[in-house]
Amino acid sequence: MAHLAPINTKSSSISTSTSTSQAAIFSPSVARAAASTAKDWSYVDSWLRSKYAGSSINRGRPPAFERTPETLKALLALAAANEAADEDREQLARIEEAALAEVQAAEREQDARRRKVEAEAEKKQEQPVDGELLAADLLAAIETNLSKDGKAALDAMASMAVDLGVAYPTPETLGAKFVELQGRALELEDSIERVNLLQRYLDRESARMESFLEELHHGEAYQPAPDLAKQNLELQRKIKGMTAKIPELKSQVISLEKTVGLPRLTVDDVRKEEEAYLELLARKKDLDAQVRAFAGLPADIEAARMELEALRADLRDATEQRDENFERLVERESPVKTRRRP
Repeated sequence: MAHLAPINTKSSSISTSTSTSQAAIFSPSVARAAASTAKDWSYVDSWLRSKYAGSSINRGRPPAFERTPETLKALLALAAANEAADEDREQLARIEEAALAEVQAAEREQDARRRKVEAEAEKKQEQPVDGELLAADLLAAIETNLSKDGKAALDAMASMAVDLGVAYPTPETLGAKFVELQGRALELEDSIERVNLLQRYLDRESARMESFLEELHHGEAYQPAPDLAKQNLELQRKIKGMTAKIPELKSQVISLEKTVGLPRLTVDDVRKEEEAYLELLARKKDLDAQVRAFAGLPADIEAARMELEALRADLRDATEQRDENFERLVERESPVKTRRRP
């Protein structure tokens, strides 16, 4: 921090810097920030000394001109990452040590059991059978007598089982897992191809939008007219003129209302007038339909009446002709009934 760094100035500026430092230190927020920064630098310095204990350059501390907030932030992140890596490495070492101890204990137990079995065999003059020892000896014999390719295949099978997380591997299980992994790999490849296709589409669309924006910025079709400023001035002049006429027009409307007495319409009045207008339209349509029924008649009333009577006579004749034809049809289609003689 600037207020904690050593100040080497002339005697004329000592009082000013001292008062500024005192004001900064006595501020609670600045004091807390300074204390936190000092604590962080102390932690970083101790970590650097532990890593560079044999260094003779500045005792493993960064130079004064490098003690900045950015350097402190970077060193804190580096120290945290280094400690996390150290913890992971120590945990892995402890696990390996525990596993080695377990294996060594199992080997010692197996050796002790083997010696015990051999001792009992010497006493009883017979060879007892221990299943675990027999299995261990058999596996050891198989592993010893394996060829180079066999050992490589067994190691590959074991590493594959560990990678796949199979506790009791068999060739069938490992094959099924391998096929499943291949299927997932193909699915991922398809997904990657779809993502690449989408990315290419987005790139094309982005390039098209960029070209469109470039055309908007520099295209002649989208450039303002050369006389746009003149048109704007003319429109502003017209607007000002119309604005100046608005009070005069309002006064004319008010005087016209006073002299003529214009009715004050409301929304309900307009709605009622609209309903009456729609009713008149419907009635007009009905009357037009009735008038179209008399289309073709002469304009003279007497002539129209005579033509109407003639049409009525034709209608009566057509009706009588229809009735006669219907009677003949009935008589022709009806069966003939023979009369009985008395």
